[in-house]
Amino acid sequence: MRKPIVAGNWKMNGSRGGVSELVSEIIGVGSLPCDVFVCPPSVFFDLVGSLIADSPVEMGAQNIDWRESGAYTGEVSAAMVKQSGCGYALVGHSERRTLFYETDVDVAKKFKAAVAVGMTPVLCLGETLEQRESGYTEEVVSTQLKTVMQALSVAEFGQGVVAYEPVWAIGSGETATPALAAEVHGVIRSLLQDRDSAMGDEMRILYGGSVNASSAAGLFAEADIDGALVGGASLIGEEFVAICRATGTN
Repeated sequence: MRKPIVAGNWKMNGSRGGVSELVSEIIGVGSLPCDVFVCPPSVFFDLVGSLIADSPVEMGAQNIDWRESGAYTGEVSAAMVKQSGCGYALVGHSERRTLFYETDVDVAKKFKAAVAVGMTPVLCLGETLEQRESGYTEEVVSTQLKTVMQALSVAEFGQGVVAYEPVWAIGSGETATPALAAEVHGVIRSLLQDRDSAMGDEMRILYGGSVNASSAAGLFAEADIDGALVGGASLIGEEFVAICRATGTN
């Protein structure tokens, strides 16, 4: 039985006061029926880490560099974020791919770097609206996934999590229907099982793309959807908690 995960990606949002209030709202509700982690901007790692210290909520990084150290101004290594209290790291988020031109090969290096320091990488996959309308969804998602899988051993890749995030749904208010999301999750599950049946059965696959409290339960009812990577709704404590609670309704 795969335990659901709900992750909050705060992106470049927040202030020290706002972050403190948001975290207090999340941890104040007590136990939740899923694993939970939040990805604040790195400047808030120390603050968030101190606030969640006695709670089951964990922390993740929105991005890492695959290199260990060097003259890379502005970059932060996997080891650095691990030492800052992060147990998870997002790799391959669509905004990193489109705005910062990260390639599938770059993403594979980041995934491997996260595993090497003992973090759980969350591999983000997804197609643009143009790719979907042209019938390339499966091809795009498969290529993104296979490039990373082939760069790692089964044991290494099995330490991660996958998140399907259709680019056309992120921040748009549009959410893939449960059936549409489940179809792509099924493709991903099949590709994982083709690499290794046990890994494919055990790996958690999240959905991301304008998930909110009203859409969460329907998505989580699908067998291959194991939680959510939440963007905008993760900045609203009550909404984020409602999404977490929805994992326990199925």
